[in-house]
Amino acid sequence: MDRRNYPIGVFDSGVGGLSVWKELVAILPNESVIYFADNANCPYGPRKQDEIEKLASDVVDFLISKNCKLIIVACNTATASAIDFLRSKYSVPFIGMEPAVKPAALNSKTKSIAVLATEGTFNGKLYHDTSNKYAKDVELNIKVGDKLVEIVEKGLINEPETKNHIAALVKPLIEKKIDHLVLGCTHYPFLIDILKEALPSDIIIVDPAPAVIMQAQRVINLNDLSKKDDSKPNYSFYSSGNSKVLRLMLKEITDSEYEITEL
Repeated sequence: MDRRNYPIGVFDSGVGGLSVWKELVAILPNESVIYFADNANCPYGPRKQDEIEKLASDVVDFLISKNCKLIIVACNTATASAIDFLRSKYSVPFIGMEPAVKPAALNSKTKSIAVLATEGTFNGKLYHDTSNKYAKDVELNIKVGDKLVEIVEKGLINEPETKNHIAALVKPLIEKKIDHLVLGCTHYPFLIDILKEALPSDIIIVDPAPAVIMQAQRVINLNDLSKKDDSKPNYSFYSSGNSKVLRLMLKEITDSEYEITEL
């Protein structure tokens, strides 16, 4: 089989990466995709770097065994902690997540922006390099999204307690007169509707997923990996734990049902 017709691999600590998968199948509709949710080990945020490197490496071994031609690390924490390690260990191209500080900073009128992310992302070299490079002229407010990953993973998005929790999280950011809120975790786009309720209407929420997939498209074209045949794309899903929430979220964003293999 022509390597160009191999699938793209996408993985996250859980269901959050589906926000990236959704953009991927919209922008590159001909490509087959394998999605891996490592929800048995979710969340990655509080884990140490060497532990995340091991978890990510195990997932990548699996995706490579499925002949993935490119792998998207659809997890900000895994990108921050492990992408350099993965690139040094494997020859397959990797695309990682990066908080979209640059566009937020460039477009800010109040010169005050915020990033909502996990502790692991904020501790990563990539976040610090990006912030130092692009956010020198703005006030950059950071906020750890305490419990937000767990809320999404447990299917508690629409609970009243979730709305109260998010309102309390963003209140100090609103007081800082921010005009952009950057989502630094792939789970957080599933909370956009609640965030919009909690934020003033003039605050722009920045989801980096579309830009990440555009970068994946550039890498695919640069490496001559674009799918060549006209066969229908195949979407496969794997979970390292219970797949109930993954199934529910997939149905919500696609209105379709897919087979999920629990490993």
